[in-house]
Amino acid sequence: MGKAAEIDIVSVSKIYGATIAVDTISLKIPAGTYCCLLGPSGCGKTSTLRMIAGHETISSGDIRLGSKVVTDFPPAKRGTAMMFQSYALFPHLDLIENVGFSLKMKGVDKEERRAKAFAMLKLMQMDAYATRRPAQLSGGQQQRVALARALITDPEALLLDEPLSALDPFLKIRMRAELKKLQTSLGITFVHVTHSQEEAMALADLIVVMNDGKIEQAAHPRVVFERPATAFVARFMGDHNIISGRVTGSSLGRVMFEVPGGLSFSAPGSPEVGAPIDIGIRTDRVRIGEAPAPGLGFSGIVGNIEYRGSSVKLSVTGAGIDDFTVIVSDQAFFEKPVAVGGAIPLAWDIDDAVILGRLDS
Repeated sequence: MGKAAEIDIVSVSKIYGATIAVDTISLKIPAGTYCCLLGPSGCGKTSTLRMIAGHETISSGDIRLGSKVVTDFPPAKRGTAMMFQSYALFPHLDLIENVGFSLKMKGVDKEERRAKAFAMLKLMQMDAYATRRPAQLSGGQQQRVALARALITDPEALLLDEPLSALDPFLKIRMRAELKKLQTSLGITFVHVTHSQEEAMALADLIVVMNDGKIEQAAHPRVVFERPATAFVARFMGDHNIISGRVTGSSLGRVMFEVPGGLSFSAPGSPEVGAPIDIGIRTDRVRIGEAPAPGLGFSGIVGNIEYRGSSVKLSVTGAGIDDFTVIVSDQAFFEKPVAVGGAIPLAWDIDDAVILGRLDS
């Protein structure tokens, strides 16, 4: 183990009849990276994964693994292994036979095959169950067997299609930690499809946010969280409020804009007057009960309050702004509590108002 391949996706599209599932995407995944493809259902993330694996043909473009173009290679010749959402274990075979199955297909003799399979089960701490059948295992154990079976081919990249979606919440968190540990110790490239922002943040070195067949942003989790590239990313990650309006003026590196309800806001930057603008404001950077500087806040009505232990989440509406979320520490909230239906001023700093880009459609 330990050899990892860089994956280079060059202008790749996937078209089914009249539907464009993946729309000319380009992406470099450095060797040894834990990459999460993240996005809502139907955004093209699973089609992308399956094209890397060779389970789906590419309509146009190329995929390169390391130094070889694998666009026309069958799955077994690519140096990748895929772990499916359903685990797809053979119910009639014991774990050793399940894990060693691909070696059997390659004509590896029985002794060597069983020894390798046992070593993989040991790596997954499943060696004590070697003679059991899949039906005698829990979901987490079945997942470990599926991982062992994928890794026995010594792949340069492991491709995982929503591998944690079938597990209960506690097991999900435990398996997440194990996947990360496994990827670090094996040193190979992992490409993992998920629709969970939390899962992607916890696992990835590189998050690729997809929407409608295109890549909206590909960056380190902290960059995606702190500096979402587009309004879609900011909304999907769920940690930013979006305010949309039209630019009314700019001076001294600041832009002023108005929202349909008549409120005015300001942000650092200089888009042209009349242009549409979206800004993002982190939900945890908004202060409550403090009169805002001009353009850096508004007064709103509290629509909902959720207590979350260490923090409190408020939903606020203002003129032309619906569902603005504020997350404050429990301490700050209970020092000056507010009630549903109450009016409160909200304020933030100029540096917390981030102008969001737009994808050229």
